[in-house]
Amino acid sequence: MSDRIGAPGLGISRREFVAATGSIAAVTGLAGCTGQGAQQDPASAESSEEPASSNAKLPWTNSPDVVQVDEQGGSVTLQSVTAKHAVHPMDSMGGPIELPRVWAFKADDGTPSVPGPILRTTEGNDIEVTLDNTGNDHPHTLHFHGAKKTWENDGVPTTTGVTVNPGETHTYTIPANVPGTHLYHCHYQTHRHIDMGMYGIFRVDPKGYEPADKEYFFTLKDWDSRLNRQFAGEDVDYSPRNRNPDVFTINGKSLPRTLHPEEGSPIIVDHGDTVRLHMVNAGYMSHPMHTHNHRFRLVEKDGGQVPDAAQYEQDVTNIAPAERHTVEFEADADPGIYLMHCHKVNHAMNRESYPGGMVNGIVYRDAMDTEVFADLMTYAGYEG
Repeated sequence: MSDRIGAPGLGISRREFVAATGSIAAVTGLAGCTGQGAQQDPASAESSEEPASSNAKLPWTNSPDVVQVDEQGGSVTLQSVTAKHAVHPMDSMGGPIELPRVWAFKADDGTPSVPGPILRTTEGNDIEVTLDNTGNDHPHTLHFHGAKKTWENDGVPTTTGVTVNPGETHTYTIPANVPGTHLYHCHYQTHRHIDMGMYGIFRVDPKGYEPADKEYFFTLKDWDSRLNRQFAGEDVDYSPRNRNPDVFTINGKSLPRTLHPEEGSPIIVDHGDTVRLHMVNAGYMSHPMHTHNHRFRLVEKDGGQVPDAAQYEQDVTNIAPAERHTVEFEADADPGIYLMHCHKVNHAMNRESYPGGMVNGIVYRDAMDTEVFADLMTYAGYEG
Protein backbone atom coordinates (compact mmCIF):
# COMPACT_ATOMS: atom_id res chain seq x y z
CA MET A 1 0.00 0.00 0.00
CA SER A 2 1.36 3.41 -0.98
CA ASP A 3 2.24 5.92 1.72
CA ARG A 4 1.15 8.78 -0.55
CA ILE A 5 -1.82 10.96 0.44
CA GLY A 6 -3.21 13.67 -1.81
CA ALA A 7 -2.16 14.56 -5.34
CA PRO A 8 1.03 13.03 -6.79
CA GLY A 9 4.04 14.96 -5.58
CA LEU A 10 5.37 16.07 -2.21
CA GLY A 11 2.50 15.96 0.25
CA ILE A 12 1.86 14.41 3.64
CA SER A 13 2.24 10.78 4.68
CA ARG A 14 -0.56 8.36 5.45
CA ARG A 15 0.41 8.48 9.14
CA GLU A 16 0.13 12.29 9.16
CA PHE A 17 -3.24 12.10 7.42
CA VAL A 18 -4.64 9.60 9.93
CA ALA A 19 -3.40 11.74 12.81
CA ALA A 20 -4.98 14.88 11.33
CA THR A 21 -8.38 13.33 10.59
CA GLY A 22 -8.93 12.00 14.11
CA SER A 23 -12.08 9.86 14.19
CA ILE A 24 -13.00 10.25 10.51
CA ALA A 25 -13.06 6.47 10.05
CA ALA A 26 -15.99 6.25 12.42
CA VAL A 27 -18.16 8.56 10.33
CA THR A 28 -17.27 7.45 6.80
CA GLY A 29 -18.57 4.17 5.50
CA LEU A 30 -18.65 4.03 1.70
CA ALA A 31 -16.31 1.69 -0.12
CA GLY A 32 -13.61 2.87 -2.51
CA CYS A 33 -12.87 1.38 -5.90
CA THR A 34 -9.33 0.28 -6.66
CA GLY A 35 -7.93 -1.90 -9.40
CA GLN A 36 -5.31 -4.62 -9.24
CA GLY A 37 -3.25 -6.38 -11.88
CA ALA A 38 -3.28 -6.09 -15.65
CA GLN A 39 -5.39 -7.79 -18.30
CA GLN A 40 -4.37 -7.81 -21.96
CA ASP A 41 -6.73 -6.47 -24.63
CA PRO A 42 -7.91 -9.25 -26.97
CA ALA A 43 -9.19 -6.84 -29.64
CA SER A 44 -7.72 -6.31 -33.08
CA ALA A 45 -5.72 -3.21 -33.98
CA GLU A 46 -7.75 0.00 -34.17
CA SER A 47 -11.09 -1.81 -34.29
CA SER A 48 -13.90 -0.59 -32.06
CA GLU A 49 -15.75 -3.88 -32.50
CA GLU A 50 -14.64 -5.37 -29.19
CA PRO A 51 -16.85 -7.83 -27.29
CA ALA A 52 -18.54 -6.33 -24.26
CA SER A 53 -18.04 -9.62 -22.42
CA SER A 54 -14.29 -8.94 -22.32
CA ASN A 55 -14.78 -5.76 -20.28
CA ALA A 56 -15.43 -7.64 -17.05
CA LYS A 57 -11.97 -9.21 -17.25
CA LEU A 58 -10.12 -5.91 -17.52
CA PRO A 59 -8.23 -4.39 -14.57
CA TRP A 60 -9.21 -1.09 -12.99
CA THR A 61 -6.73 1.75 -13.27
CA ASN A 62 -4.99 3.22 -10.25
CA SER A 63 -3.74 6.73 -9.50
CA PRO A 64 -0.58 7.86 -11.32
CA ASP A 65 2.74 7.29 -9.56
CA VAL A 66 5.76 9.57 -9.66
CA VAL A 67 8.70 7.65 -11.15
CA GLN A 68 12.06 9.10 -10.12
CA VAL A 69 13.91 8.05 -13.25
CA ASP A 70 17.28 9.28 -11.91
CA GLU A 71 17.02 6.69 -9.14
CA GLN A 72 16.50 3.94 -11.74
CA GLY A 73 19.71 4.61 -13.61
CA GLY A 74 17.99 6.83 -16.17
CA SER A 75 15.70 4.21 -17.68
CA VAL A 76 12.02 3.32 -17.43
CA THR A 77 9.68 0.97 -19.28
CA LEU A 78 6.14 2.02 -20.15
CA GLN A 79 3.79 -0.81 -20.99
CA SER A 80 0.47 -0.28 -22.75
CA VAL A 81 -2.45 -1.87 -20.88
CA THR A 82 -6.15 -2.04 -21.72
CA ALA A 83 -8.21 -1.30 -18.61
CA LYS A 84 -11.38 0.14 -17.10
CA HIS A 85 -11.36 3.55 -15.46
CA ALA A 86 -13.57 4.71 -12.57
CA VAL A 87 -13.92 8.48 -12.84
CA HIS A 88 -16.33 8.62 -9.90
CA PRO A 89 -17.65 5.22 -8.77
CA MET A 90 -20.19 6.36 -6.17
CA ASP A 91 -23.85 7.27 -6.68
CA SER A 92 -23.37 10.73 -5.12
CA MET A 93 -23.16 13.95 -7.17
CA GLY A 94 -24.33 12.51 -10.48
CA GLY A 95 -22.31 9.30 -10.28
CA PRO A 96 -21.37 6.66 -10.94
CA ILE A 97 -19.23 7.70 -13.91
CA GLU A 98 -17.04 5.11 -15.60
CA LEU A 99 -14.99 4.87 -18.78
CA PRO A 100 -15.47 1.18 -19.63
CA ARG A 101 -12.44 0.97 -21.89
CA VAL A 102 -9.19 2.97 -21.68
CA TRP A 103 -5.65 2.42 -22.91
CA ALA A 104 -3.38 3.08 -19.96
CA PHE A 105 0.34 3.15 -19.31
CA LYS A 106 2.10 1.39 -16.46
CA ALA A 107 5.73 1.92 -15.48
CA ASP A 108 7.99 -1.08 -14.88
CA ASP A 109 6.32 -3.31 -12.26
CA GLY A 110 3.69 -0.72 -11.32
CA THR A 111 -0.03 -0.67 -12.06
CA PRO A 112 -1.84 0.91 -15.04
CA SER A 113 -3.03 4.47 -14.56
CA VAL A 114 -4.84 7.28 -16.38
CA PRO A 115 -3.06 9.68 -16.56
CA GLY A 116 0.07 7.64 -17.05
CA PRO A 117 2.99 7.64 -14.61
CA ILE A 118 4.73 10.96 -13.96
CA LEU A 119 8.30 10.61 -15.25
CA ARG A 120 10.63 12.86 -13.28
CA THR A 121 14.30 13.50 -13.95
CA THR A 122 16.92 16.26 -13.61
CA GLU A 123 18.28 18.61 -16.24
CA GLY A 124 21.22 16.96 -17.99
CA ASN A 125 20.21 13.42 -17.02
CA ASP A 126 18.92 12.06 -20.32
CA ILE A 127 16.51 9.16 -20.02
CA GLU A 128 15.73 6.02 -21.98
CA VAL A 129 12.06 5.16 -22.22
CA THR A 130 11.16 1.72 -23.54
CA LEU A 131 7.65 1.33 -24.91
CA ASP A 132 6.62 -2.28 -24.30
CA ASN A 133 3.74 -3.13 -26.62
CA THR A 134 4.10 -6.90 -26.38
CA GLY A 135 0.82 -7.41 -24.54
CA ASN A 136 -1.45 -5.23 -26.65
CA ASP A 137 -3.15 -5.35 -30.05
CA HIS A 138 -2.90 -1.67 -31.08
CA PRO A 139 0.13 0.12 -32.56
CA HIS A 140 1.52 2.91 -30.39
CA THR A 141 4.36 5.43 -30.17
CA LEU A 142 5.68 7.92 -27.59
CA HIS A 143 6.08 11.64 -28.22
CA PHE A 144 7.63 13.92 -25.58
CA HIS A 145 7.00 17.66 -25.49
CA GLY A 146 9.73 19.88 -24.08
CA ALA A 147 12.76 17.90 -25.24
CA LYS A 148 15.13 18.80 -28.08
CA LYS A 149 15.76 15.32 -29.44
CA THR A 150 16.99 13.52 -32.54
CA TRP A 151 14.64 13.01 -35.46
CA GLU A 152 14.11 9.27 -34.93
CA ASN A 153 13.10 9.85 -31.29
CA ASP A 154 10.28 12.28 -32.07
CA GLY A 155 7.60 9.59 -31.83
CA VAL A 156 5.57 10.52 -34.92
CA PRO A 157 5.19 7.44 -37.13
CA THR A 158 4.49 9.27 -40.39
CA THR A 159 7.63 11.41 -40.23
CA THR A 160 10.08 9.09 -38.45
CA GLY A 161 9.05 5.72 -39.86
CA VAL A 162 8.99 4.27 -36.34
CA THR A 163 5.80 2.54 -35.16
CA VAL A 164 5.74 0.17 -32.20
CA ASN A 165 3.45 -2.55 -33.44
CA PRO A 166 1.70 -5.18 -31.32
CA GLY A 167 4.25 -7.62 -29.91
CA GLU A 168 7.13 -5.14 -30.26
CA THR A 169 9.24 -2.96 -27.97
CA HIS A 170 11.13 0.21 -28.82
CA THR A 171 13.45 2.41 -26.76
CA TYR A 172 13.38 6.20 -27.11
CA THR A 173 16.27 8.38 -25.94
CA ILE A 174 14.82 11.57 -24.46
CA PRO A 175 17.26 14.35 -23.54
CA ALA A 176 16.48 16.24 -20.34
CA ASN A 177 17.58 19.52 -21.89
CA VAL A 178 14.48 21.69 -21.38
CA PRO A 179 13.73 22.14 -17.66
CA GLY A 180 10.08 22.33 -16.71
CA THR A 181 6.83 20.39 -16.73
CA HIS A 182 5.91 18.72 -20.01
CA LEU A 183 3.47 16.32 -21.65
CA TYR A 184 4.08 12.92 -23.21
CA HIS A 185 1.53 10.96 -25.23
CA CYS A 186 1.00 8.38 -27.94
CA HIS A 187 1.27 9.95 -31.41
CA TYR A 188 -0.22 7.08 -33.40
CA GLN A 189 -3.78 7.98 -34.47
CA THR A 190 -3.47 10.77 -31.91
CA HIS A 191 -7.13 11.81 -32.11
CA ARG A 192 -8.07 8.43 -30.67
CA HIS A 193 -5.15 7.38 -28.54
CA ILE A 194 -4.95 10.47 -26.32
CA ASP A 195 -8.71 10.31 -25.84
CA MET A 196 -8.35 6.66 -24.85
CA GLY A 197 -5.98 7.66 -22.02
CA MET A 198 -2.46 7.47 -23.43
CA TYR A 199 -0.85 10.57 -21.91
CA GLY A 200 1.17 11.62 -18.87
CA ILE A 201 3.53 14.20 -17.37
CA PHE A 202 7.26 14.47 -18.07
CA ARG A 203 9.01 16.61 -15.47
CA VAL A 204 12.60 17.91 -15.80
CA ASP A 205 13.83 19.63 -12.65
CA PRO A 206 16.36 22.41 -13.32
CA LYS A 207 19.84 21.89 -11.91
CA GLY A 208 19.83 23.06 -8.30
CA TYR A 209 16.04 22.84 -8.12
CA GLU A 210 14.51 23.61 -4.73
CA PRO A 211 11.11 21.96 -4.19
CA ALA A 212 8.34 23.87 -2.45
CA ASP A 213 6.99 22.80 0.93
CA LYS A 214 4.11 21.12 -0.90
CA GLU A 215 4.39 20.28 -4.59
CA TYR A 216 1.70 18.54 -6.65
CA PHE A 217 1.07 17.40 -10.24
CA PHE A 218 -2.26 17.66 -12.09
CA THR A 219 -3.38 16.64 -15.55
CA LEU A 220 -6.60 18.18 -16.88
CA LYS A 221 -8.70 16.26 -19.41
CA ASP A 222 -12.04 16.57 -21.16
CA TRP A 223 -13.55 13.31 -22.48
CA ASP A 224 -16.27 12.35 -24.92
CA SER A 225 -17.18 9.04 -23.32
CA ARG A 226 -18.80 7.79 -26.53
CA LEU A 227 -15.33 6.87 -27.83
CA ASN A 228 -14.50 4.78 -24.75
CA ARG A 229 -17.94 3.20 -24.80
CA GLN A 230 -17.64 2.42 -28.51
CA PHE A 231 -14.33 0.62 -27.97
CA ALA A 232 -16.01 -1.29 -25.13
CA GLY A 233 -18.54 -2.63 -27.61
CA GLU A 234 -21.50 -0.30 -27.09
CA ASP A 235 -23.63 0.69 -30.07
CA VAL A 236 -22.95 4.43 -30.07
CA ASP A 237 -22.05 6.85 -32.84
CA TYR A 238 -18.79 8.77 -32.45
CA SER A 239 -16.67 10.91 -34.72
CA PRO A 240 -13.80 13.18 -33.64
CA ARG A 241 -15.38 15.83 -35.88
CA ASN A 242 -18.50 15.99 -33.69
CA ARG A 243 -16.75 15.47 -30.37
CA ASN A 244 -18.94 16.58 -27.44
CA PRO A 245 -17.17 16.19 -24.08
CA ASP A 246 -19.34 14.92 -21.22
CA VAL A 247 -16.69 13.97 -18.61
CA PHE A 248 -14.18 16.40 -17.08
CA THR A 249 -11.32 15.20 -14.89
CA ILE A 250 -8.34 16.23 -12.79
CA ASN A 251 -5.82 13.39 -12.70
CA GLY A 252 -8.50 11.16 -14.17
CA LYS A 253 -11.13 11.82 -11.48
CA SER A 254 -14.20 14.03 -11.13
CA LEU A 255 -15.57 15.65 -7.98
CA PRO A 256 -16.16 14.26 -5.39
CA ARG A 257 -13.65 11.49 -6.21
CA THR A 258 -11.02 14.19 -6.75
CA LEU A 259 -11.10 14.70 -2.96
CA HIS A 260 -10.43 11.03 -2.16
CA PRO A 261 -7.08 11.15 -0.30
CA GLU A 262 -5.67 8.05 -2.02
CA GLU A 263 -7.33 7.87 -5.44
CA GLY A 264 -8.02 11.57 -5.88
CA SER A 265 -5.85 14.66 -5.81
CA PRO A 266 -6.69 16.93 -2.87
CA ILE A 267 -4.17 19.72 -2.34
CA ILE A 268 -3.27 19.11 1.30
CA VAL A 269 -1.40 21.98 2.94
CA ASP A 270 -0.26 23.32 6.28
CA HIS A 271 -0.69 26.99 7.14
CA GLY A 272 2.43 28.89 6.05
CA ASP A 273 3.44 26.41 3.32
CA THR A 274 4.74 27.48 -0.05
CA VAL A 275 2.68 25.42 -2.49
CA ARG A 276 3.66 24.67 -6.10
CA LEU A 277 1.17 23.15 -8.56
CA HIS A 278 2.30 21.72 -11.92
CA MET A 279 -0.71 21.60 -14.27
CA VAL A 280 -0.85 20.04 -17.74
CA ASN A 281 -3.78 20.16 -20.18
CA ALA A 282 -3.99 16.86 -22.10
CA GLY A 283 -7.43 17.58 -23.60
CA TYR A 284 -9.01 19.46 -26.47
CA MET A 285 -10.48 22.42 -24.57
CA SER A 286 -8.99 25.29 -22.59
CA HIS A 287 -9.61 25.35 -18.85
CA PRO A 288 -9.48 28.56 -16.76
CA MET A 289 -8.36 27.15 -13.40
CA HIS A 290 -9.44 29.25 -10.43
CA THR A 291 -8.35 29.04 -6.79
CA HIS A 292 -10.64 30.17 -3.99
CA ASN A 293 -9.16 32.47 -1.34
CA HIS A 294 -5.58 32.07 -2.61
CA ARG A 295 -3.75 34.22 -5.14
CA PHE A 296 -0.90 32.59 -7.02
CA ARG A 297 1.95 33.52 -9.34
CA LEU A 298 2.63 31.81 -12.66
CA VAL A 299 6.29 30.79 -12.31
CA GLU A 300 6.76 28.38 -15.27
CA LYS A 301 5.02 27.98 -18.62
CA ASP A 302 5.71 25.29 -21.23
CA GLY A 303 9.24 24.71 -20.03
CA GLY A 304 10.07 28.40 -19.69
CA GLN A 305 10.83 30.16 -16.42
CA VAL A 306 8.71 33.28 -15.96
CA PRO A 307 11.00 36.15 -14.86
CA ASP A 308 10.25 37.63 -11.45
CA ALA A 309 9.46 40.98 -13.05
CA ALA A 310 6.70 39.36 -15.15
CA GLN A 311 5.04 37.52 -12.27
CA TYR A 312 1.97 38.94 -10.57
CA GLU A 313 -0.70 37.65 -8.24
CA GLN A 314 -3.83 36.25 -9.85
CA ASP A 315 -6.50 33.65 -9.13
CA VAL A 316 -7.33 32.34 -12.63
CA THR A 317 -4.96 30.90 -15.23
CA ASN A 318 -6.35 29.73 -18.57
CA ILE A 319 -4.58 26.56 -19.71
CA ALA A 320 -4.91 25.79 -23.43
CA PRO A 321 -4.52 22.29 -24.93
CA ALA A 322 -0.97 20.94 -24.41
CA GLU A 323 0.02 23.96 -22.29
CA ARG A 324 1.79 23.49 -18.98
CA HIS A 325 1.42 26.02 -16.18
CA THR A 326 3.27 25.88 -12.86
CA VAL A 327 1.78 28.17 -10.23
CA GLU A 328 2.94 28.96 -6.72
CA PHE A 329 1.10 30.39 -3.72
CA GLU A 330 1.38 30.76 0.01
CA ALA A 331 -1.03 28.81 2.20
CA ASP A 332 -1.91 31.93 4.19
CA ALA A 333 -5.73 31.74 4.30
CA ASP A 334 -7.92 31.01 7.29
CA PRO A 335 -7.36 27.23 7.65
CA GLY A 336 -10.29 25.52 5.96
CA ILE A 337 -11.34 23.83 2.71
CA TYR A 338 -11.29 25.88 -0.51
CA LEU A 339 -12.05 24.94 -4.10
CA MET A 340 -9.75 24.89 -7.12
CA HIS A 341 -11.78 24.36 -10.29
CA CYS A 342 -12.30 25.10 -13.97
CA HIS A 343 -14.41 28.24 -14.24
CA LYS A 344 -16.21 27.04 -17.34
CA VAL A 345 -18.99 26.06 -14.99
CA ASN A 346 -20.39 23.30 -17.21
CA HIS A 347 -16.99 21.63 -16.81
CA ALA A 348 -17.72 21.50 -13.07
CA MET A 349 -20.60 19.07 -13.52
CA ASN A 350 -21.20 15.32 -13.59
CA ARG A 351 -23.82 14.86 -16.32
CA GLU A 352 -26.63 17.24 -15.23
CA SER A 353 -25.45 17.36 -11.61
CA TYR A 354 -23.61 20.33 -10.09
CA PRO A 355 -21.06 20.36 -8.53
CA GLY A 356 -18.86 17.70 -10.10
CA GLY A 357 -16.34 17.35 -12.87
CA MET A 358 -13.12 19.38 -12.93
CA VAL A 359 -13.21 20.49 -9.28
CA ASN A 360 -10.55 19.93 -6.63
CA GLY A 361 -9.91 21.29 -3.15
CA ILE A 362 -7.19 23.05 -1.17
CA VAL A 363 -7.46 21.32 2.20
CA TYR A 364 -5.69 22.62 5.29
CA ARG A 365 -4.57 19.91 7.67
CA ASP A 366 -6.22 21.83 10.54
CA ALA A 367 -9.62 21.37 8.83
CA MET A 368 -9.38 17.60 8.40
CA ASP A 369 -10.86 16.71 11.78
CA THR A 370 -14.12 18.58 11.09
CA GLU A 371 -17.56 17.20 10.27
CA VAL A 372 -17.49 19.05 6.94
CA PHE A 373 -14.37 17.16 5.87
CA ALA A 374 -15.85 13.87 7.10
CA ASP A 375 -18.94 14.50 4.95
CA LEU A 376 -16.74 15.19 1.92
CA MET A 377 -14.89 11.92 2.51
CA THR A 378 -18.22 10.10 2.57
CA TYR A 379 -19.20 11.62 -0.77
CA ALA A 380 -15.79 10.69 -2.17
CA GLY A 381 -16.09 7.09 -0.98
CA TYR A 382 -13.17 7.14 1.47
CA GLU A 383 -13.40 4.28 3.97
CA GLY A 384 -11.06 5.74 6.57
